[in-house]
Amino acid sequence: MPIDPVCCTRRAALVVLGGAWAGAVPAAPLLATVCPDDIDPAPYLVSEKYDGVRALWDGRVLRHRSGRVVAAPDAFLASLPACSLDGELWLGRGRFDQVSALVRTAATTAQAWAGVRYLVFELPGAGGTFGERAARLAASAEGWSASPVRAVAQTRVADAAALRRRLREVVASGGEGLMLHLAAAAETSGRSDVLLKLKPHLDAEATVLGYRPGAGKYAGQVGALAVETAEGVRFLLGSGLSDALRRVPPPVGSVVTFRYRDRTPGGVPRFATFVRRYESL
Repeated sequence: MPIDPVCCTRRAALVVLGGAWAGAVPAAPLLATVCPDDIDPAPYLVSEKYDGVRALWDGRVLRHRSGRVVAAPDAFLASLPACSLDGELWLGRGRFDQVSALVRTAATTAQAWAGVRYLVFELPGAGGTFGERAARLAASAEGWSASPVRAVAQTRVADAAALRRRLREVVASGGEGLMLHLAAAAETSGRSDVLLKLKPHLDAEATVLGYRPGAGKYAGQVGALAVETAEGVRFLLGSGLSDALRRVPPPVGSVVTFRYRDRTPGGVPRFATFVRRYESL
């Protein structure tokens, strides 16, 4: 079988590939910033924002963005190509909790992972602009039909009105939002404005500092989490907590994700609602 010059299609060919981007997973994956309201989407490639678990593949090992190894079945790993990939392990729209629980389970089976797709949006170490890497990824993915890997569709959007229409369509279909990646950007890492996230609501993370006791029907339980954002803003987060979480709340020191509409002049999130415990993995 000839070796694909873009991306080798079999793990066994890793040594033969010997390319600059085999095993070149970055230490700090690229993270998105919030998309400004007045964005001109023309320079960007736009894709759906998938609510999965971030995973990086170096041709041999599948890892969470923290560096921890993903406990995926051997059959799943054996089906992945031999080049570096960055993407999301995904079960479907609105199924984040299920895929998150699955990837954190040590004893997993091929049957349990049968519905998992690896939605890939980056070729770490491949060089060139993001637009060029996206084109290479799309071309390579044509040979991966027998694997769980799918190349995330990257498309141009003409203007702000078209971008808002696209966002409404995705959200109406159960999607989380959109990602905008600057097409001309070189590969980078860490939090960067070359990658933007656009959602109908904003979200952020905060560290749990303690608890406020509940009252009324929540007497004897947690009424709210006392949390602090990365910017040092402290506030109470009670809306969105399930009865189970009020009985056994996220531990002090853990990080939670919350959703909010906007911020006060002092930086406090307005209408903040608990979403879930943050999955750094």
